[in-house]
Amino acid sequence: MVDADQTFVIVGGGLAGAKAAETLRAEGFTGRVILICDERDHPYERPPLSKGYLLGKAERDSVFVQEPAWYARHDVELHLGQTVDAIDRAAKTVRFGEDGTLVRYDKLLLATGAEPRRLDIPGTGLAGVHHLRRLAHAERLKGVLTSLGRDNGHLVIAGAGWIGLEIAAAAREYGAEVTVVHRGRTPLHSVLGPELGQLFAELHMEHGVRFHFGATLTEITGQEGMVLAARTDDGEEHPAHAVLAAIGAAPRVSLAETAGLELADRAAGGGVLVDERLRTSDPDIYAAGDVASFPHALFDTRLRVEHWANALNGGPAAARSMLGREESYDRVPYFFSDQYDLGMEYSGWAPPGSYDEVVIRGDAGKREFIAFWVKEGHVLAGMNVNVWDVTDPIQALIRSGAPVDTEALADPRVPLESLGS
Repeated sequence: MVDADQTFVIVGGGLAGAKAAETLRAEGFTGRVILICDERDHPYERPPLSKGYLLGKAERDSVFVQEPAWYARHDVELHLGQTVDAIDRAAKTVRFGEDGTLVRYDKLLLATGAEPRRLDIPGTGLAGVHHLRRLAHAERLKGVLTSLGRDNGHLVIAGAGWIGLEIAAAAREYGAEVTVVHRGRTPLHSVLGPELGQLFAELHMEHGVRFHFGATLTEITGQEGMVLAARTDDGEEHPAHAVLAAIGAAPRVSLAETAGLELADRAAGGGVLVDERLRTSDPDIYAAGDVASFPHALFDTRLRVEHWANALNGGPAAARSMLGREESYDRVPYFFSDQYDLGMEYSGWAPPGSYDEVVIRGDAGKREFIAFWVKEGHVLAGMNVNVWDVTDPIQALIRSGAPVDTEALADPRVPLESLGS
C-alpha cells in the first residue's frame, strides 16, 4: 500500500502527538494524518504552565507547538474538543465519544498523556481547590495567585514534587503566603534523594515558604464554597484561601486498557507497554509521551517518563516507527526547572537506592554546581544548577558507562569531556 492510501491516526493533542504529526509530514508521509485532541485549544507545551506563562512572563500564544494555521497548511486533520472512547483493533477503527463517528486507521498512535492525581479527602469540591495540568488550569491559577498576592492570602500545596515547588515559587513571586505539605522528609525525594532534596527545601525556606514534612492533608474546610483551612493527619490546621493538589499524575490508559493492550504494572509506574520502537502489543498501535512505558537498554529497566523532553523526542520517534524506520528509542531522560534565581537541568535516571554516592562539582553553597549520582564509579545521572552548556558532556558520561575517577569528577578544573573515556 502506498503512503497516499494510508491513514495514520494520533489520539492526544499534546506535545508528543503534535510533534508526531509534524514528523510524519517532514519525513514525507503523504497519506491522511488525523490528530484528535480532547481540549479546544491547539496543541501546546506544558512547561510554561508552571513557569513563564503562570508568572506572566510569557504570552499565551508562546505555549503553542505550532501556529494554528500550520495544521491546515500541512494537511493535518485536527479535531479539537473531541474524545475517542473506543478502539476496535479487529476493524482498525477508533470511535469518537461525542457522536460515535468511526475512523479507520492503518497505524494508530496513543499520546493520551497523564492526568493529575486527585485528593481523596473531604472538601475537594470547594471552589478554591486546584490542579495544574491544562492551559485552562494555568489561566485560572494565574488569577488565583494574583488575588492571593494582592490580598496577602494563603496557598496550601499538597506535594513537594516539581510542579508543587514551581508553583510555590510562582506564588511567592506574586506575594502569596505558601505552605507545602509533604509526606516525605525532603522535597523531590523520589527523584533527587535526600542529599539534593534538602537543597531545594532550603531554597524555598529562604524565600518564605513554610514546609510541613511527614504529613498529608486529611480535610479541607470552608464556608459558602470557599476554602478556609487545610488539616493534616497529625492534627495541624493551616490557614488557606486556596489549595493546590500536586501529588503526581497517572497515565491515561483507559482507552488502551479497554482495547486489550498490555499495560505496565502500576507499582512500576503504569502506562502502556511498548517495545524499543514504541510499538504496543498490537503491531499497528504505538504509544509515546507520558503514557508509554518503554524498555531502556542503558538503564536496563522499563521507564515511564513524564517530562517535556520525552514528549518532544518520543512523538517523532513513534512517527518514524509508524513509517517503518528501524530506530530504537533510547534518549537519556532529561528535564529542567526554574525556581526563583535557580535554574537546573537533570539528565539520567538514579532513583534512591540505585546509587552509592552523590559527587558535587562546584559550590553547592552558592548554588552553582553539578551533582552526579554515581554507582561503583559509573555516572547514572547529573544535575547542573546555575551552570550551563554542560548537558551534552553529562549525557555522554552517562551513555559511555565507563568508570570515572570521582576526585576528577568533583574537580571543576578537569574538563567533563576528558572523563569516562
